[in-house]
Amino acid sequence: MATKTGGGNAAFHNYNNDFAHIVDPNERRRLALAEIDKAPFGWYHVKAVIVAGTGFFTDAYDIFAINMVINMIGIVFFPHGKITSKADTGIKVATSCGTVVGQLFFGWIADQLGRKKIYGFELMIIIGATIGQSLTSSSPGIHITGILIFWRIIMGIGIGGDYPLSSIITSEFATTKWRGAMMGSVFAMQGIGQLAAALAALIVTSAFKSQIKGANTYAECTGECSIAVDRMWRIVIGFGGVPASIALYYRLTIPETPRYTFDIARDVEKGTADTTAYLNNEAGGVIDPSVSLAAAADANNALAIPKASWADFFSHYGQWRFGKILLGTAGSWFTLDVAFYGMSLNNSIILKQIGYSHSKNVYNSLHDNAVGNIILICAGAIPGYWVTVFTCDRIGRKPIQLLGFTVLTILFFIIGGMFHRLSSGGLLGLYVVCQFFFNFGPNATTFIVPGECFPTRYRSTSHGISAAAGKVGAILAQLLIGPLRTIGATADNDSPWLNNVMLIFGGFMALGIFTTLLIPETARKTLEDIVLELYGEGLLQEELAAKQAAALPLPSSTVADDAGKPIKAQ
Repeated sequence: MATKTGGGNAAFHNYNNDFAHIVDPNERRRLALAEIDKAPFGWYHVKAVIVAGTGFFTDAYDIFAINMVINMIGIVFFPHGKITSKADTGIKVATSCGTVVGQLFFGWIADQLGRKKIYGFELMIIIGATIGQSLTSSSPGIHITGILIFWRIIMGIGIGGDYPLSSIITSEFATTKWRGAMMGSVFAMQGIGQLAAALAALIVTSAFKSQIKGANTYAECTGECSIAVDRMWRIVIGFGGVPASIALYYRLTIPETPRYTFDIARDVEKGTADTTAYLNNEAGGVIDPSVSLAAAADANNALAIPKASWADFFSHYGQWRFGKILLGTAGSWFTLDVAFYGMSLNNSIILKQIGYSHSKNVYNSLHDNAVGNIILICAGAIPGYWVTVFTCDRIGRKPIQLLGFTVLTILFFIIGGMFHRLSSGGLLGLYVVCQFFFNFGPNATTFIVPGECFPTRYRSTSHGISAAAGKVGAILAQLLIGPLRTIGATADNDSPWLNNVMLIFGGFMALGIFTTLLIPETARKTLEDIVLELYGEGLLQEELAAKQAAALPLPSSTVADDAGKPIKAQ
């Protein structure tokens, strides 16, 4: 009997232990994975989505809350109450820089040590960095900008770790029929997190209205007004640690995913030790290391699945038929995030440019900024996420991604080309439609597909690489939109080149159409069927050997008769 694995809670069932009494590794693997794949959707899966999704709620809240408080930080710490363009860009891009590191490191380490061993540590990093941000301040030796950049890089590492871990764990525990919906629901918490950040900003702005209403410009916000705004941004940032703390226990107590246990750890042991213990009336068997090694050797020989190694990794992805899939997922995420983060982290700037949030009064400006973000998120982003959830298992991932990139290409070219001719209402409407097709489109599918289309031994690593490529795009967007939008800036217009930035975003969306053609369709297929179809992995060795033997040419000493049957040469 195989040794039981630890972990398991109300949200994540430990399927490994259900079949621990079965000796044959292939049979136990088949039964355990079939149990997951065929399970009907129910409250059980909902709880699993909530546990993983709470982390994504926190990620989105922490990433996009800076968009809500950046003007508050400018009021408190910068001359005349206005943050400089360089400081604005530095603080926003810091999170993406940390996220790249976290996605690559946690993606790789999850394939090395297992999903269970590290799930939860990324939330600890986020919680610690969130507390650090909310309590920080400038000093004679260092400016607030540098301190915030430091903490947001650290926070970004934790956020980056959540991307591959939450995607892979949800994918490997999900039922086949609704895997896309489950993964999409986890990612849809990003929209709820964005909304929560805007609501938090609106609530604190209303709560401190009496202290800030009298300041007609940012420069006039001194004394009591400045103290109030200082408290406001700290409350908004600090709240991001609350949901992460709630989810931490469940993440630390999940079981290892069966697919990791079978395909990578190959934690399969024969029942010799437990049988001996039973015959000796002992509570549990003591595992003989030699027996354990023999069992591991049996498991290694039983499945035609290569072991993970750097040599195998580069050999695997060095083949175009495999490498193009990683290029497709990483390239699609890169092109998406250039526009998605270029817009989402600068909603305040764009709202001001299209004439929505233009008041100079501190209260009105902060209030209108929060309300404008709520409108954009509720009208465009959140509906887009949930339309994807309800359709991606029926329509498929690839058609949704192609549709999204195509529509976004058209929309960005319209916005950029007619920016100065459209009314404020027209621009706002187009902006809302963009938010919808970001999320009923590539923003959701670029998260889902990498969690499904790679072999188990590199699934987390490949998802991390794909996600990191996206954040490189986000960094590029911040470095682009910051300097480019201010070309030719005047006192009355601080973003005169914004229309050209939108045209650039349109070009990246067009490129995304072509990278999407490289990805496979994964809807309604088991992960094992996907791997077998794309990579030819997972067959029993004897089946594989039989197929290879059938494909071999006849030996040189063998000839065929007229009927094509081999006969021995004389």
